[in-house]
Amino acid sequence: MKLLIVVVALYILKLLDLSFMENVSWWWINAIGFFAFLWFEYFERMLGLDKRKDDMLHEKMLKERQKRQFNIRKK
Repeated sequence: MKLLIVVVALYILKLLDLSFMENVSWWWINAIGFFAFLWFEYFERMLGLDKRKDDMLHEKMLKERQKRQFNIRKK
């Protein structure tokens, strides 16, 4: 997600044509955007990072539900 924020910020800075961005070619910014696309579409899946995030979220929800149920039963 941080990579997407960086890409969007670079596009905005280039469109505003700030002093340090006027010498940067659009090709570099588009290359970073293309790398972000490849990362989120292919590399993240190949490395299993998308499933790992889902598993961590599911585990967190499970623990919260168990905690709520056991606290109700103790009272």
